[in-house]
Amino acid sequence: MNSLIDLEKIVNSELSTKIKSSKIKHNQIYLNITNEDLIDVILFLKTNKNTKFKQLIDITAVDYLETEKRFKMVYLMLSHEFNNRVQVDFLINESDFVSTVIPLFPAANWMEREVFDMYGIKFKDHPDLRRILTDYGFEGHPLRKDFPLTGHSEVRYSETEKKVIYEDVKLEQNYRNFDFESPWKGTQYIKDKIKE
Repeated sequence: MNSLIDLEKIVNSELSTKIKSSKIKHNQIYLNITNEDLIDVILFLKTNKNTKFKQLIDITAVDYLETEKRFKMVYLMLSHEFNNRVQVDFLINESDFVSTVIPLFPAANWMEREVFDMYGIKFKDHPDLRRILTDYGFEGHPLRKDFPLTGHSEVRYSETEKKVIYEDVKLEQNYRNFDFESPWKGTQYIKDKIKE
């Protein structure tokens, strides 16, 4: 399988009812599907003798805050044998569950946990869906567009209490002594200060 055009034709002919759209761009294939067809499409791409996308590179999401379907799920896969890449994506609502792909790719465990932690997207039948990048008890999902930029509390380790504590965010600025002399006047004012 040398040509991306041939590969796209094979995928579209075999999965004609499951592929909403496909295109070749940036030397890889982009497939748009529905949430319900995820497992069938990923299984085909991994096991078909003409595709052999046997490595899951990444799972991520995109937040389109003010659209009907808020999130786009993105799966990146690689075929080492044919040196091809494919991106599979689909849109979901905030309350939708996504099927886990851990039975097909065990490495998806941590990737799905990252998506859950950063975006709050839940995966159906995930064996251990809990936070992986933020602290226990962390509120919110940092990569959502409606997450506050400064946060409401900050985390630090307290030597006196010997544990991690949460405090309200304090945006303090210490007094600074500014030198308002213009550097365009030369350095005479610096020489004068040194003589004093």
